[in-house]
Amino acid sequence: MTQPHIDLLIAGGGIGGLATALAVARTGRRVHLVERAEAFGEIGAGLQIGPNATRALDELGLLDGVLDTAVKPRRGIIFDAVTGEKLTTLDFGEKFLERYGHPYIVTHRRDLLDVLLKACQEEENITLSNGRELVAVQEDDDKVTVEFKDGDVWTCDLIIGADGLKSKVRTLIDETQPVFHGHVAFRGTVPTEQVADFISSEDVALWIGPGLHLMQYPVRGGTLYNQVAVIESPRYAAGRSDWGTSEELHEVFAQTCGPVRRSVDMIEAERGTPVSDREPSDTWSSKRAVLIGDAAHAMLQYLGQGACQALEDALSLAGHLDQAEEDLPLTAIKGYEQDRIERASRCQRVARPWGALWHTRDETTLALRNRYFKQRADDDYTELDWLYSPSINATPNAEGKKYETGQLHHV
Repeated sequence: MTQPHIDLLIAGGGIGGLATALAVARTGRRVHLVERAEAFGEIGAGLQIGPNATRALDELGLLDGVLDTAVKPRRGIIFDAVTGEKLTTLDFGEKFLERYGHPYIVTHRRDLLDVLLKACQEEENITLSNGRELVAVQEDDDKVTVEFKDGDVWTCDLIIGADGLKSKVRTLIDETQPVFHGHVAFRGTVPTEQVADFISSEDVALWIGPGLHLMQYPVRGGTLYNQVAVIESPRYAAGRSDWGTSEELHEVFAQTCGPVRRSVDMIEAERGTPVSDREPSDTWSSKRAVLIGDAAHAMLQYLGQGACQALEDALSLAGHLDQAEEDLPLTAIKGYEQDRIERASRCQRVARPWGALWHTRDETTLALRNRYFKQRADDDYTELDWLYSPSINATPNAEGKKYETGQLHHV
């Protein structure tokens, strides 16, 4: 059994963990990141990255690399999934870029992870370890002790929990559990030519209907089309055990129009993935542990902000650690929380009713929703300003570079 001591340990090698490792290492700190899987990888396929997150990637010097394989869609379109009617459009063109300073892009999760991983591998202050499954964590006044599945025990001065929805590090802070709402996601990609005759390869398409939605967009430079079909499982609501199956997916989508049914037929997943979130928290830290990403603020996918908020976390935490006068001060962690908790909690809270609006079964709400969507202009961005506008406060690192802290304009 080994028991090395690590100054700063990051648990979790997903997008948030790697981004945090990179941002912190560039402030001059040594970082050791552990990942439970034998190789770095991301569950899922497509990823929407709003301008708040492309801004963060630009701050990390990674945006150009991400853009090599990403797609800049010309617009987002919302359709009624039952009737096929176009409800509204969001223009991602020049006005959008002028307003927010950075583009909205869509990419494959693996492509983004590869860019982050390569940058971390090239950073001399980062050590990466795979096959390290964290099974226990304990904190005392002067250290955190972590135990791995293989029996190894390490200690560290500070642990950053980037270990996702069911975070082991989070048990140092509270014992709350994720909340499952009965939403199940079915994901897959298809070659773009298979959908080119009825779907635009330049757009993000969202089809919304009673208890369901389908999100579609191009990835891998436009060669693949990503699809995510989500249902509010009637079988789960009825207490049945056979929920979240491909059979149930097709039962729920049977009410939709032809293009939607045809698209869903191309999703080969036999079972869907349960989609959970967490209640907003007042704190994400203890004396020697701090959380980022889903470990801190897991949210439903309806704002497309899960990975985006993790990228904001990375820059904020790195900026505050860089400004710290002591090696690992509690004040830096609390400064990070002050920057980030209100904003990320708002994303958590807004995502739930936004999803409920997409999925409404109430005829009055549906009629009002559709009427509102049809009346808005394609370049009306006012409801996005709180999410996408450039930061009004940034924390400089030792070299004077500005790290975004996530305090964006609110309407």
